[in-house]
Formats: sequence, C-alpha cells, structure tokens
Amino acid sequence: MQTVAVIDYGMGNLHSVAKALEHVGAGRVLVSSDANVIREADRVVFPGVGAIRDCMAEIRRLGFDSLVREVSQDRPFLGICVGMQALLERSEENDGVDCIGLFPGQVRFFGKNLVEDGEHLKVPHMGWNEVEQNVAHPLWHNIPDRARFYFVHSYYIEAGNPQQVVGRGHYGKDFAAALADGSRFAVQFHPEKSHTHGLQLLQNFAAWDGRW
Repeated sequence: MQTVAVIDYGMGNLHSVAKALEHVGAGRVLVSSDANVIREADRVVFPGVGAIRDCMAEIRRLGFDSLVREVSQDRPFLGICVGMQALLERSEENDGVDCIGLFPGQVRFFGKNLVEDGEHLKVPHMGWNEVEQNVAHPLWHNIPDRARFYFVHSYYIEAGNPQQVVGRGHYGKDFAAALADGSRFAVQFHPEKSHTHGLQLLQNFAAWDGRW
C-alpha cells in the first residue's frame, strides 16, 4: 500500500486533509513532522493556514524548506492554500516574507478597496468560486472546467511563469488558482472542503504518477 505524508509544521488543516485523503482511498495517510517519514512516503501533501510569516518561521526552524525542495522533485507533491503560497518566492504579507521559491512569482494582497462593477468585494475572499482549467493536467481528470472550489484567502498568487498556471480564478482580479511544474501541483483553494470536485482532485492526486 502506498503512503501519503501530510507535512505537519504546526500550521495546517491537517485533520480534514488527512480524512479526505483516507476517504478517497489514497493509501496509508501519515500526518508527520518526522523528516524521515516524509522522505520515505510515496506522495507528499503540504497544507497551510494562517499568517505566512509564522508558517515560514516554523518551516525554516524545522528545516522543511530544504525538505520540501527535496521531496517535491521525485514524487507527486501537492501544496494547499498557504502551503501553495509558501512555494512562491516572496509574500507581501507581514511587510514582506521570503518564501521557499520553488515557483517564480509573488503573493499579493487583494487590497482593502477591492471593487468590481461598482461593488465592493469583501477581503478575505471566502466561499465558492470557479476555477478555469487553462491547461489539461491529470489532476483535473473528471473535473469539469469552471468547477467551483472553496477558497479562504486575503492574498493571491501573481505567477512569474504563466506556463506554470494550470488553473485560474477571479475575484476582483485574475489570480493563479493552481500551479504545476513536473511532479509539483499546488492549489489556492481547499480541496478537502470542496465536496465532490475537491475529493476528485485528491483521488486524482492519489493515482497520479507525477508526470504530465
């Protein structure tokens, strides 16, 4: 049976992510902060919630910045929400925070005066939103284009390489909702909270060989 490691650095929706992976039959799901357990896993999930400064402080304290670079190279790897943002080069949050830098680009604040068609939009962006699949990827298998997923975020991805953007969202402005490069896939939304389509994405991840 394959193993899926959910990286525990003290800042994530670990229980719900693990339960969702178990629900779709992903294999033996291990929530762990043990680098050796994570290294030995067949697949790795990197979740995250909260302030990026606190997340990155724990990631660096535990040496998980290097670990993430290592394990995401040679096996299916999924970043979720702040776990996705941490993979970028830098975030504007907390007066600027350097991140892991696996994907080129920046994490930007939506702003306090986000307006569309004369209507003020609430920040954080919270709730269901469409994701446009602008690239065919194995993780979109059996998920219709413009399916709705659940988001909770005040900061969004401004990708440095448009070819890595495989899903787009819109909330006052366009943003990267999903990024992919080799065996790495990352989403701004929460698949574990996104019902049928989110569970399908996790099932696809469990079956994915890391190529596209």
